[in-house]
Amino acid sequence: MKFKPFVILLFLIIIRPSFMYAQDLKTADEVFLKKTHIVNTDTLNYRMLLPKDFSENKMYPVVLFLHGAGERGDDNKKQLANGSDLFLNETTRDSFPAIVLFPQCPENDYWAKLEADRSTTPITFNYKYKETPTKAMALVMDLMDDMLEKPFVKSNQIYVMGLSMGGMGTFEILYRKPEMFAAAIPICGGGNPESVVSYAKSIPLWAFHGAKDDVVDPNLSLEMVSAILKNGGFPKFTLYDFANHNSWDPAFAEPELLTWLFSKSK
Repeated sequence: MKFKPFVILLFLIIIRPSFMYAQDLKTADEVFLKKTHIVNTDTLNYRMLLPKDFSENKMYPVVLFLHGAGERGDDNKKQLANGSDLFLNETTRDSFPAIVLFPQCPENDYWAKLEADRSTTPITFNYKYKETPTKAMALVMDLMDDMLEKPFVKSNQIYVMGLSMGGMGTFEILYRKPEMFAAAIPICGGGNPESVVSYAKSIPLWAFHGAKDDVVDPNLSLEMVSAILKNGGFPKFTLYDFANHNSWDPAFAEPELLTWLFSKSK
């Protein structure tokens, strides 16, 4: 019994730093600032992560992240469900200080201009890039134009990445804004292979897909990568033999993912 106070003290010494560290951890909802972008009568909700010790006297890369269909809505929160932790990582924030944008697509809209036949497995998509963009995509492009005017933004390091519906949005915004982006990461997406002509040679791209994907056919990514190759580009492509639709999980775990992304500039 005479050792009991010592045991308690030792326990407190060990557990207290861990407890304090846990208290210091911040969630995406706490760290990503709530923002809105308004064009006439239309509003785009988005979240923005600023670098540590952000200063308007410095310049930073910008990452645009487009979420999947399941995160649509108007709460300006659900879009952080997948991908936000990748940028909250302390090592990432220290190694790659950047402005990260997570816009939210409304429930009744879509990033990409397309028709979807959900009676098939996987879903069949018919892309309509030659038509005007969706309202959500138009607002995102306007937001990005606005960001480029900021004096603290590195215009030669603008990146886009997205998953599922956002992967499709990634391919489409490359077509609509080929002069804007320095690199792109579309995950389990797809698009119109004819559209890559405008950026195949100029924008480095790393695409990901799961071979077992029964929602978005992995052949859609294969077709886009093949089209880029045919048009003189040199894309990276990772096909996970074990993954279904959630190929973003192993993609986010790729140790060189962000190193590759931030190494690219125009």
